[in-house]
Amino acid sequence: MKHNRYPHLVVDTDRSESLTSTTGAVLLRKTMQIAGLDTALSAALMPWTTSRTVHHPAKVLLDLATAVAVGGDCVSDLAIVRAQPALFGTVASDPTASRLINTLAEDSTAAVAAIRQARAHCRERVWARRRPLEGRPGSFDGGQVIIDLDATTVTAHSDKEHAEINYKRQYGHAPMCALLDHGQYGTGEPLICDLRRGGASPQGADLHITTLSAALDQLPAGERGQVLVRTDAAGCSKEFLAHITDAGLQYSIGYIVSDTIKTALARLPEQAWQPAIDTHGEPRLDAHVAELTSTIPALANADAPSWPAGMRVIVRREYPHSGAQLRLTDIDGRRYTVFATNTRGTGWTLPTLELRHRQRARAEDRIRNLKDTGLANLPFQAFTNARPHHNPTRPNLT
Repeated sequence: MKHNRYPHLVVDTDRSESLTSTTGAVLLRKTMQIAGLDTALSAALMPWTTSRTVHHPAKVLLDLATAVAVGGDCVSDLAIVRAQPALFGTVASDPTASRLINTLAEDSTAAVAAIRQARAHCRERVWARRRPLEGRPGSFDGGQVIIDLDATTVTAHSDKEHAEINYKRQYGHAPMCALLDHGQYGTGEPLICDLRRGGASPQGADLHITTLSAALDQLPAGERGQVLVRTDAAGCSKEFLAHITDAGLQYSIGYIVSDTIKTALARLPEQAWQPAIDTHGEPRLDAHVAELTSTIPALANADAPSWPAGMRVIVRREYPHSGAQLRLTDIDGRRYTVFATNTRGTGWTLPTLELRHRQRARAEDRIRNLKDTGLANLPFQAFTNARPHHNPTRPNLT
């Protein structure tokens, strides 16, 4: 085994080269080394090495991730990093990298588990040095670990295994993502990206439970008891909410504006509405929030076994912004957005809870960032070959 390390960086005082296209990769590489991702991944992928291995699997995967991060979208784009040996060391050839992916795909479940184990170990080390959240670990006083679950679509421009037409009439695959929100700092990081066939539904309790369990495994052990789970209405199932409640976690889940909700809104007195707030804590113009729990029979009746105990239903109303398309659920020109939560306690006012749920939109931005750095393209035809590609091996700097 020869090529498994990156060279030490040196300053080119002679200015023999003026290339700056991969300058950003220096920060990426140093962050990876300081976080210990190269070491952790090397240990996790040892079962895929032999005495004749020249390029360590960890080094090959990290080089592929770097190539994707600086603009590549296929294996041959390793040429981007191969052209800078002083920065990236010796880089495997395209056939070598492709053979490694084929080898990992022979047992993609074990390969993905190894990569995730390395990422979890790396995250625990980084968080021990600088926790990216406010508040105190193990408490709910603003120190919540917020996990956003959301499905997306990766378009396939050619026939790939398990590429299908989804409910949006798009052709491709439907990965399920779990993304960590750092709260007030506005930053975050990807935890899980689970590749699924294109026709897979974004709904279903089993899907959300499996993804949440994998996401929790990515967190340091001391952080797993203070988690808030956020999803859109696709995650609003009795089984999933019961699972979260039984685990002692909290949730903020989108709720469909059904006929039951419309009936509850009709019973709600005008004085029940409070001004909604923006991210600075200031009242939002023509936006209000209220609690519907007591007006919904299935929740107001303590003997009703349907939804988990302690569930609250909160609604926001506001006028759609200029140019927005009206919906069938709009009432008297106002748009109503409903969510369910089990959060209670001092400081958690209705406007605060509504603001916290509205910030779930950050997940959309993070998915867009993932697509800008490699998620938008599956470079392999085989489904199992693409699974390791969908488990980020590069540190997230945003």
